[in-house]
Amino acid sequence: MSIYNIGVKTIKGEEQTLAPYKGQVMLIVNTATKCGFAPQFKGLQKLHDDHKEEGFAVLGFPCSQFNNQELASDDEIAQSCEINFGVTFPLYAKIDVNGSNAHPLFQYLTNEARGVLGSKLIKWNFTKFLVDRDGNVVKRFSPTDDPAKIESRIQKLLSAATRA
Repeated sequence: MSIYNIGVKTIKGEEQTLAPYKGQVMLIVNTATKCGFAPQFKGLQKLHDDHKEEGFAVLGFPCSQFNNQELASDDEIAQSCEINFGVTFPLYAKIDVNGSNAHPLFQYLTNEARGVLGSKLIKWNFTKFLVDRDGNVVKRFSPTDDPAKIESRIQKLLSAATRA
């Protein structure tokens, strides 16, 4: 199975796959607007803005599985992200990232890049998965990993792919 074939729903309810991102470096993040890590939205947006012309995208997947820290509707989430954090990177419909109803994308990501002690479980909001231009999940970052500290890894993937 390829990451590009996995079906996702945009924050506006449109069905699609990740195929439009084929050939790009992606940072896929489970987000929550009411989480203590929500200020990371600004850092994620900066990464997106600084590197989108090089073939990079941040993709946000809202989740309310951790202390119900996400708003009720996708419209409210989109509005809050834009107004409070200036988010313009792609957001998707609210999903589950753990359990029997975990979205297939996060089942794939957690299988490809395990957490501490080999755990597949996502521990909290703002877990980040870095995916290279070929769709390989190359690294999983914890919720406490600041987006700015991930930038050098992103730059390496972007420059390696452009030299190849």
